[in-house]
Amino acid sequence: MGALTINRNKRDAEFQTLSPSVYGYNSLHVAKKLKSSSWSSPHIAPTKTSRSSVSRLSQYPKPVTPINREVHAPCIVVSGFTSTVKRLNGGYSGIVRQKSYISGENMNDLFSKYKHAKESAIGACRLVVFEKQDMTEVIDVDKEENFKYDKAASRSSSVEEVEMVKDAIKHIHSSGEVQEIAAKYWELDQKTPSTSSEVVSELTNGKMLESLSLDRGSDIGSPFHKKLYESAKRSDSKLRRINFDIELLEKRRALYQQSHPAKKKEDLNDPFRPLTEDEEKMVDNALSYSNRRKAFVNHENSNITITGEVLQCLRPKAWLNDEVINVYLELLKERETRDPQKFLKCHFFNTFFYKKLISGRTGYDYKSVRRWTTQKKLGYGLLECDKIFVPIHKEIHWCLAVINKKEEKFQYLDSLGGADKKVMKMLATYITDEVKDKTGKNIDVSCWKQEFVTDLPNQENGYDCGMFMIKYADFYSRDIGLCFNQEHMPYFRLRTAKEILRLRAD
Repeated sequence: MGALTINRNKRDAEFQTLSPSVYGYNSLHVAKKLKSSSWSSPHIAPTKTSRSSVSRLSQYPKPVTPINREVHAPCIVVSGFTSTVKRLNGGYSGIVRQKSYISGENMNDLFSKYKHAKESAIGACRLVVFEKQDMTEVIDVDKEENFKYDKAASRSSSVEEVEMVKDAIKHIHSSGEVQEIAAKYWELDQKTPSTSSEVVSELTNGKMLESLSLDRGSDIGSPFHKKLYESAKRSDSKLRRINFDIELLEKRRALYQQSHPAKKKEDLNDPFRPLTEDEEKMVDNALSYSNRRKAFVNHENSNITITGEVLQCLRPKAWLNDEVINVYLELLKERETRDPQKFLKCHFFNTFFYKKLISGRTGYDYKSVRRWTTQKKLGYGLLECDKIFVPIHKEIHWCLAVINKKEEKFQYLDSLGGADKKVMKMLATYITDEVKDKTGKNIDVSCWKQEFVTDLPNQENGYDCGMFMIKYADFYSRDIGLCFNQEHMPYFRLRTAKEILRLRAD
């Protein structure tokens, strides 16, 4: 028993000196141990150990906690091939530094980042100064939607402009102004203003912008860009040709105005001048049903008396009658006689003329209207007029025909967009007979144009045709366009009533 105990102690000591990792286990308990002869090793010496549990446990290697996190180190790009080997936690970890080359793509990336940073810095200022070999260029960045500095574009200026800039720059360099401007911009860069307006305000308050004037000669105060523009005009053949054309057209216009004196043009607000408060009260009183039997005015030339009942046709949604139309056309003629420089020379037939003209057996009777246009009756010759207006009544619809001697054409205006060739034919025959009867001459109107006017304001109801017809005549006699529409008809009804009550067309 004693020998067994000694051998057992020796075997236990030999077992404790070996690394447990060699045999692939770390267990502290061994159910069965091998004989001491199988553990013989020349490099392990037997040791005496205590049989206590504490001393036996102390023989085992201490557990080492591995490092779970990675080791971080700065990445350095070096040339050549080097390698270092380090021992970490009982193992080996190799760090190899390999040679790095900067390719063309990396260079482009670096250049694009540099360019972007440069443009961002330039965008923080409203005024940027570029100093080149012989020139200093000041650019207002706010006026450039997308600021880009282009060397090729800057070199495309003419030789004359470059020479002018060189002379001016030499003067600035000699006066020390460039240093002042550079110092000012350096001071602004150090301040780093929050907005670009602060830069401009400081430059303006400091009168630094005045120092950018490149001309100190006799033309003080003239901006330099104007001098460049003038030099460009002298060197550009296209601009010279355009200036020559402009001068030629101005001379032609001056000669035309001398031979054709322009008439006094009417203010376009006149046809739409609103009624005053007194005029509105006067119209309301005349259109009231209580004054239907009251006679308000009497027009002597047409021998028409205007009563309240006659004016009822100017109320909303009413059809115009012959008395109101004929009196209003007479007022238009009196207006032209009163101010001939402001209006065209016109003649206005009444509503019975066309009915009388087509009342013959064959549908045309010139003799029935022959005495309507004598010099004694009219006080002027019909053929002297620029335009002759003829009201056309078709049972329940009013239209207007115009004998336009000024433009040698017959015009037909229908607020519903209609066209009547018979009216054109009758008026062509009438003007031929009229010239033959009054002058004894023959006139050929076959070359005159027959125009059914389509680009005119149209009525949008069934009762304003009479109002459209008299306003066609009003605006054509003013020699202005038909710049009204259906929305103006209520106003025109009140205005027509006011003009009839005062026996004066405005």
